[in-house]
Amino acid sequence: MDRNDLKAFLAVAEQQSFSRAAVHLKLTQPAVSKRIRALELNLGVRLFDRVGKRVYLTDPGRLLKPRAEAILRQLTDTQTLLRNLHGQVDGVLSLATSHHVGLHRLAPVLRTFSRQYGEVRLDIRFVDSEVAHDMVHAADAELAVVTLDPAASRRLRYQPLWRDPLTFVASRDHPLASARNITLRDLTRHAPILPGTGTFTGRIVIETFRAAGLDLAASMSTNYLETIAMLVGIGLGWSVLPVSLLAAPMVALDVRCPQLARTLGCVTNPERTPSNAARAFVEVLEGYADGKEASHAGF
Repeated sequence: MDRNDLKAFLAVAEQQSFSRAAVHLKLTQPAVSKRIRALELNLGVRLFDRVGKRVYLTDPGRLLKPRAEAILRQLTDTQTLLRNLHGQVDGVLSLATSHHVGLHRLAPVLRTFSRQYGEVRLDIRFVDSEVAHDMVHAADAELAVVTLDPAASRRLRYQPLWRDPLTFVASRDHPLASARNITLRDLTRHAPILPGTGTFTGRIVIETFRAAGLDLAASMSTNYLETIAMLVGIGLGWSVLPVSLLAAPMVALDVRCPQLARTLGCVTNPERTPSNAARAFVEVLEGYADGKEASHAGF
């Protein structure tokens, strides 16, 4: 079985669409269809049923899917093991990161890494932290630098790097801006703008209110923290944001609540053999972890 045919098969199975699979693989739709036909001819079975614009796995297709994933993982690991033998740090490093971490944490890391390991080509994809976790698990990215899942999934390996304190914020002309000793119940009486409830940060906020017996319904939500900061700054509601984003016209609210925080770090798949490039990148990351960043000041 051809590796590219298997990759096309898995992309169509995941996307349930030949056109979306083509976009994902950066191929034309006819090229994807040709690979699926070649695989079906090779195996002597039909792998997909086409119903309208959607495609569905047949019984043989469902049987093949986990085996195709295992075959590709084994091929990738074998190639990595063989490349690692010569000890060189080169090749492609597939990295996923969130927009916030990419903007506020990764710039000096990437600069240092690129200067030290110029033979490595970085393939960086900016996605939500939750999507990045899935990409690492599915071997679509070798590692991710993102907000870590507070539930710490056992299927992945986590390396905490930075504690990211969160604070309650509002615009300076918001009714709560000048209040003191604000309770969580007080906050529920005003419209919040929050990260999506499917995000790790959004869950931290929701769980904080839930633990106090309070339901919190956002008037608006988005996964982009910089967008939330803009909406809060023009007075459309209060929010919970990283302290690093606190800037005029926003102010920190005096809320009677323990300090909220999330953990940023590196996510890898324990079932994958790390490439030399991945090992080197993690070493550079560790040099910028909490307590070590001062050594790079002025770099």
